Amino acid sequence: MTTLHFRVHARPAWRRWLLTRETAVIAALAAVLLYANAAVSNFDSPLTLYYLFLDVTPLLLIALPLTMVIVTGEIDLSVASVVGLSSVLVGVLYAHAGMPMWAAALTAVAVGAVCGSLNGYLVAYVGLPSLAVTIGTLALYRGIAIGLLGTEAVTDFPDSWTDFAKMRIVEGGSLPMVLIPFAVLAAAAVWLLHWSPFGRGVYDIGLNREAAHFSGVNVERTKLLLFVLTGAVSALAGVYFTLRYGSARGDNAYGLELQVIAAVLLGGVSIFGGRGALHGPIAGVLLIGAVASAMRLEGQTVNAINIVIGVLLVASVVATPVLNRVAAERAARKQK
Repeated sequence: MTTLHFRVHARPAWRRWLLTRETAVIAALAAVLLYANAAVSNFDSPLTLYYLFLDVTPLLLIALPLTMVIVTGEIDLSVASVVGLSSVLVGVLYAHAGMPMWAAALTAVAVGAVCGSLNGYLVAYVGLPSLAVTIGTLALYRGIAIGLLGTEAVTDFPDSWTDFAKMRIVEGGSLPMVLIPFAVLAAAAVWLLHWSPFGRGVYDIGLNREAAHFSGVNVERTKLLLFVLTGAVSALAGVYFTLRYGSARGDNAYGLELQVIAAVLLGGVSIFGGRGALHGPIAGVLLIGAVASAMRLEGQTVNAINIVIGVLLVASVVATPVLNRVAAERAARKQK
């Protein structure tokens, strides 16, 4: 690990900042936007960009804590089910139980944190694989959501709340108001991961769990906190999802985990842990959102969009070992 550290910092600063996977994703996003503006009609209109940001906001929110989970070498596949469960809870507590809207939203977020704590406890303290655990809780949380409402949908929400979820920062502009709380959460996540001792412990766990433990990092508590944070933020995304579409259903956000995991891995976060920066997944979310928006404007079906997202996910997973192997072969040739 020390050898890698000195090898990386032996390069000029401009290469360390510019020749990275995160920069490559940002460049790909810029290229897609330029191509879409030129080839797709109405893509650059304020209305199209406004709906693009509304659509990707749940992905942006969930990508913040999920990035930190994956950096530790774990994964959480239950995020979309937590979104669906929190959506159902908001509808049931407000429409059926008569709870005030703000209380229903806070309760849903608290339940999301409890869901994350169950995932974190089973992974961190029981020692079960996160892939197996979160596949199970994916089905569990989705089943609870569908069991609470069945095929029913709750649509009677206060106009003040649904209008706020779709409000623009500037009247007639392309930026929705919801980007402001996202920016606040993103700034907090950047500080937590990149500038705090807690964040250094997250990277240490991903690089070598045993070394992190002996260096003083509380591995179990760190993983538990990250899963709790992921559950709470996923539930917050579920509250927004409900107000954005004005509907609480058990199948809300079905398949969303594919998109957010694809965006995080596409943004340069290693599926094996120990590597990644938050600006990469944010660019990855915007890239997937721009591609999906352009394809919809061109009349492509949802299945075609899912195929493209699946290809991006496979490519992002394969890219890490391939690039590592190329770098190792280059280093071996230099030594010879």
